[in-house]
Amino acid sequence: MNAKKFGQIVLLALMTATLAAGGVAAAAGDDSLARVKAAGVLRIGVDDAFPPMEYRDDKGKLIGFDVDLADEIGRRLGVAIEWVPTAWDGVILALQSGKFDIILSSMTITEERAKKVDFSPPYIWGAQIIVVRENDKSINSAADLAGKVVGSQLGSTGEIAARKIGGIKELKLYGQFTEALTDLAIGRVQAVVVDEFVGRYYITKRPGVYRVLPERLSEEEVGIAFRKEDKALREAVCAALEAIKADGTYAAISKKWFGVDVSKR
Repeated sequence: MNAKKFGQIVLLALMTATLAAGGVAAAAGDDSLARVKAAGVLRIGVDDAFPPMEYRDDKGKLIGFDVDLADEIGRRLGVAIEWVPTAWDGVILALQSGKFDIILSSMTITEERAKKVDFSPPYIWGAQIIVVRENDKSINSAADLAGKVVGSQLGSTGEIAARKIGGIKELKLYGQFTEALTDLAIGRVQAVVVDEFVGRYYITKRPGVYRVLPERLSEEEVGIAFRKEDKALREAVCAALEAIKADGTYAAISKKWFGVDVSKR
């Protein structure tokens, strides 16, 4: 081996070692969990008008399935929970900018979102459904929405599902699903594409006003979102979530809000 070749090999080895050391240093420099524990608070981005997952009661207190789940995660991490209400169409950008630590707000796992954030394994499974007025017998499937005005939430997977429906006259987008469903009740839109849990919750609260079409537009996995660099925090939250499922706490929270255990499909 000539001196030039030997020098190239040595240089390559040094570069590889440097890159490896840099990766270790980056991993060691992940203080995301330590930062949360030092603050004593886990700050969570949330859409606070998404019942029964997260919404305000008549006294303005935030309640819901995700709220109870987050409280239990916080208890096991030894920190308090602070909720940060955020417009849904900007929630990932707000996470990336450091406005809060995680998003725990029924966020559907998608390939596009996974390019920007890391997700926990799914903690609940849902679907997008079509809600219409009870007395509107002209709409019984997605195909019947041709020429109709349809509502959904801006930046949601409901919007994505609605855009795939062929022939609709207009897609009206709202800041919150509650606004879309209110407009449906008074006839400003003819249908709303919405998360199944939300749609069915509203039907129970306003009997005789809405009905759900039997057709499901998409099946979805819902996860907790983290900044990509926050590996330690993600690992700790996911471990807490698994423990909550294993000891029956998750099932108890689920039955409180849905009447059944939704931890599995």
